[in-house]
Amino acid sequence: MTELQSGSITKLEVIDREGSRWVLNHDEERILMNVSDAEETVQIGDFVEVFLYVNRRKELTATMEMPNMTIDAFGWAKVIRTEPREGVYVDIGSSFEVLVNGADLPQIKKLWPQPGDELYMTLRKDLGGNIFGRLATEERVMERVGFAEPSLFNADVTARPYRLLPVGSFMLTIPENYRIFVHESERKAEPRLGEELKVRVIDVHDDGTMNGSLLPRVEERLSGDSEVIYTYLMEIGGKMPFTDKSSPDEIREMFDMSKGAFKRALGRLMRERKVIQEDGWTKSTETDNA
Repeated sequence: MTELQSGSITKLEVIDREGSRWVLNHDEERILMNVSDAEETVQIGDFVEVFLYVNRRKELTATMEMPNMTIDAFGWAKVIRTEPREGVYVDIGSSFEVLVNGADLPQIKKLWPQPGDELYMTLRKDLGGNIFGRLATEERVMERVGFAEPSLFNADVTARPYRLLPVGSFMLTIPENYRIFVHESERKAEPRLGEELKVRVIDVHDDGTMNGSLLPRVEERLSGDSEVIYTYLMEIGGKMPFTDKSSPDEIREMFDMSKGAFKRALGRLMRERKVIQEDGWTKSTETDNA
C-alpha cells in the first residue's frame, strides 16, 4: 500500500459526495476535496488527478487546482502579503497560500518582496506535512535556465531578482528564464527580491547567461541629467556656482551624479546654447539675455 503524502500529485477515485466536499478513495483511505477545488464535470466513479496538502485542521486534503510548482519542481509565486515576524505569503496558483519564511529572505527588510512581486521557488514540507515555500538556490537555477542568444545584446528584457548580494543582483527574465546578472555599479539602488524590472542587456556570454544594467543608456541618461541641471538653474534665478571645474564631492552632494555625468550634461546644455560658463559661474542664456 502506497502512503499518500502532502505535497504530491496523484490520481484518486471519486466515491461519494458529502455536502460541499467530494470523497476520494485510495486503498480504502478517505481523502476529502472541496467542491470548489474540483472541476465542474467531476462525477462519482471518476479518477481525478489531485494535489495533496495539509489544511488548517491538519487533515490531508486534495485539490484539482495544480500549483505552479511542487516539491520536485520550480515556478513563480506571487506575493500576497508580508508579515514582518513570519515572512511573506504567496499564491502558488492553487487553492491555498504558503509561507516563505523570513529566515530565507534578505536580512534588510526593505529588500523583502512586496505584494505583487513574484518569487522563483519550490515547495517543502515539515514533519507534520505542512507546506512552505523555498527559494530557488543558485545551483537549482543554473539547472533550469534558458539559453540567451547573442542577438539579445543591447535589448531591454523584463526580469525579477532571485538572489541579492552586495556585489550585485542575480535575476531571471520573464518568461524565458534567462539568467542575467546586474553588477552593483550598474544600478542606482538595490532592487527588492522578486521585483519586476526592465533590464538592458550589456553582455551575452557563451554559456547563454547575460549581464545587464538598470541604468539608462548614455543618451537617455544625458538627457535626464541635463534636465536636472537646467531645472535647478532656472529655479534659483538662472545662475549657479557650479561649473565643469567644481569638485566631484560638490557635484555629488548637489545633483547626485558623478562629475563625468555632470560635465557631459553641462556640455550638452552649452552646445544647445542654453547655458554659458563665466567667471566660475554657470548662467542661463535666457536669463543672461533678458
